[in-house]
Amino acid sequence: MSSTRRSDDDPLNATRRRFLTGSATALGGAVLGTGAAAAETDNLPPNVPEWMKTPGEPTGGQLYGAPSPFEKDVVRNISKTLKQYISASSRSPLQDLDGIITPNGLFYERHHGGVPAIDPAQHRLILHGLVERPLIFTMDDLRRFPSQSRIHFLECSGNPGYSKPYGKTASDLVGLVSCAEWTGVSLKLVLQEAGLRPDAKWVVAEGADAAALTRSIPIEKCLEDAMLVYSQNGERLRPQQGYPLRLFLPGFEGNMSVKWLRRLHVTAEPAYSREETSKYTDLLPDGTAREFSFYMEAKSIITRPSGGQRLNAPGFQEITGIAWSGHGKITRVEVSVDDGKSWQDAQLQEPVLTRALTRFRLPWRWDGKPAVIQSRAIDETGYVQPTLAELLAVRGENYFYHNNAIWPWRIAESGEVTNALG
Repeated sequence: MSSTRRSDDDPLNATRRRFLTGSATALGGAVLGTGAAAAETDNLPPNVPEWMKTPGEPTGGQLYGAPSPFEKDVVRNISKTLKQYISASSRSPLQDLDGIITPNGLFYERHHGGVPAIDPAQHRLILHGLVERPLIFTMDDLRRFPSQSRIHFLECSGNPGYSKPYGKTASDLVGLVSCAEWTGVSLKLVLQEAGLRPDAKWVVAEGADAAALTRSIPIEKCLEDAMLVYSQNGERLRPQQGYPLRLFLPGFEGNMSVKWLRRLHVTAEPAYSREETSKYTDLLPDGTAREFSFYMEAKSIITRPSGGQRLNAPGFQEITGIAWSGHGKITRVEVSVDDGKSWQDAQLQEPVLTRALTRFRLPWRWDGKPAVIQSRAIDETGYVQPTLAELLAVRGENYFYHNNAIWPWRIAESGEVTNALG
């Protein structure tokens, strides 16, 4: 068999040696710093660590698994200064997550009347209005329909607002977005079971929470990819995510994916409910209001390095983050490391799915000098994520929802990372 070993003079080997040498030099400070901080412990090599000297926790010690206690700080982010916590939200810790799937315990929350405790055996879904056959479904009835599982993001339309103060971390800024595998029934299939009348143009969805949150859904979306969801990431929905049943509308603003779903009223007109009049509309500079702003536009955020983190030493760093669009797939993510003067394409991690979070990565060598890094997403429609100044120029100072602006991070000479717009 012929040898594939390369000689020391081989150009590929020379390139590889330069990369490894550079990486070792760049990472050496971080490794040495960690070792110095822990040098007083007895668990470092070449010693045998304490956890090898006795058997660990027995099998079955946790019948529902929990994260390591050393990850106890990776939790949802909620303000400690809210006036009340019934109509409130908590954010996913985006800067601490990898990949594109958000664990159920870290999925963001937004509630309008608290979290109801619903017995699934007593829960019913009523489907009526402009249908041939009004129907009432139990949860068992719905699970008899053919099921489907799809990966999609969910995002609050106020993620974030337009006014200062802006957040310090990625979670503070855009933590009201998460991504999961959703399992349930096609809404189209259920509507076909009832038989839509020709004048059916909207479906008004109502939740079983204390707020009875109500939203009007155009019939086109209901017949495209809408789902009646009962499971998330392989297990039944958590109460905070709408247990036992929620509507799910991929790509639409989060409040329209009504949780604790109890009623679907098929109508010829929208309901103009509280959540589509006094809420979830925006006043434009000319005095008119933007209503029914369904789709979440293309967006991205660098999650590492990001606000609240610190680079330990100059040298190789991986810039990584997430991008998403309610209009379909992300086709490109561009990253700037010089405050927007130039841009380069990041690598998109597979799979790249429609209306799902997409992870992007860019190798970067930090020279130890101050820098501003940022990302911008481009989706399959050709739409390019704008700057905050560009958005404000069009929408004005009174706008609140659908802020999909670029968020830059400033890296100081000390390695500290902060919000460049904060």
